[in-house]
Amino acid sequence: MDWKGKKITMMGLGVLGRGVGVAEFLAGEGADLVITDLKNEAELKSSLERLRGYKNIKYILGRHRISDFRNRDLVIKAAGVPLDSIYIQEARKNKIQVEMDASLFAKLSGARIVGVTGTKGKSTVTHLLDEILRKSGNKRVFLGGNVKGLATLPLLKKVKKGDLVLMELDSWQLQGFGEAKISPFVSVFTNFLDDHLNYYKGDRKKYFNDKANIFRYQSKDDYLIISRQASVEVKKYFKWRIKSKVLAVGDSGLLNGWKTRILGEHNLRNLALAVAAARVLGVREGVIKKAVGEFKGAPGRLEFVGKIKGVDYYNDTTATMPEAALAALKFFTPARTNKPRVILIAGGADKLLDYGDFAKGLKGRVKELILFKGAATDKIVEKLGGMKFVCEGGAEVVDNMKDAMRLARGFAKKGDIVLLSPGAASFGVFKNEFERGEQFCDAVRGIK
Repeated sequence: MDWKGKKITMMGLGVLGRGVGVAEFLAGEGADLVITDLKNEAELKSSLERLRGYKNIKYILGRHRISDFRNRDLVIKAAGVPLDSIYIQEARKNKIQVEMDASLFAKLSGARIVGVTGTKGKSTVTHLLDEILRKSGNKRVFLGGNVKGLATLPLLKKVKKGDLVLMELDSWQLQGFGEAKISPFVSVFTNFLDDHLNYYKGDRKKYFNDKANIFRYQSKDDYLIISRQASVEVKKYFKWRIKSKVLAVGDSGLLNGWKTRILGEHNLRNLALAVAAARVLGVREGVIKKAVGEFKGAPGRLEFVGKIKGVDYYNDTTATMPEAALAALKFFTPARTNKPRVILIAGGADKLLDYGDFAKGLKGRVKELILFKGAATDKIVEKLGGMKFVCEGGAEVVDNMKDAMRLARGFAKKGDIVLLSPGAASFGVFKNEFERGEQFCDAVRGIK
């Protein structure tokens, strides 16, 4: 595609690096670029710094304008743009092509796409599968999709037809695949749980319908690798015949006897899905087994940060829903243990999720509880029946990581575990979940 002189509106820049990467690519190719974002200049400072040298970018910040969705050749929308956005409606009314980064790349590149989705676990599967493929000696493997700091569209300058591109795909990016009526030739579906219901206005089926684009347009020669849990959800919501070859992967028994380094039963299930995908892609068993044994996990997913004065610190910041946080907590406090050792840092913003099971799961598993302020925290406290409920000291509510870590250090004794596993979104206290995890890790490394 010749981008030179194309009038393109980018809706959403963000600070995670994906939007910046797309903007750099398009501006570098000579596009006439308008970037519009609801965040202001101060909030986008790091991204704007990277784009400072481009003269063919116009910025509309702190707002959107209807006029930027008229008389343009293309609109590229970021993940999370509202389903009923009046600006996207305006673009379509004016017969302007609307695309998303990952799906536009898939349409233009001629690459063979391997896609991974699911409510949780997709990052772990994607990163392990990437390591397996690289260890297999395949030099033409690229990583894209929902990976922090990576934009997919710029891969058009590197990827040749037939190359393998491994993509982590969230429900928003899969909207683009659905609009383009394409699916990866190998798809992995880890699980389907309640999440992002604030975005989907409580409609679980709408959330599923976006996820289902991972397999909806596959052919009989393609593969869908799916967990048992996700397959139950597919049968509930998907009323048509799946055309591709379906491989249902059971629980972690597939890896019995395998050496692994990452923690948690849920993560073993993720490993099993990645192994199944690697086999479909023709990787030798010895290579797969070696990669699994060496895999340390994805950052922010039960990530061991360090042991200081006999206390272990774990960063599980990507546990943004209660089920994920509870899975981590159950790993560290098995049923056979009567003396909890976990100081849990949790809570935050709400995504219209239910915290009943999470609240029940805290009892007897948590030594001390520290919560970031937010609507999810209000729900947790309500479900627990108030602040004096789960441990001797009750719960502490804070509005920053510094105070959370000060309290955690005061509570922790030799042999204890400080676990950041929020079970909630980060907004209101942090810019995003990654900043939350980075602040936790920095605080741990700063302990003297």
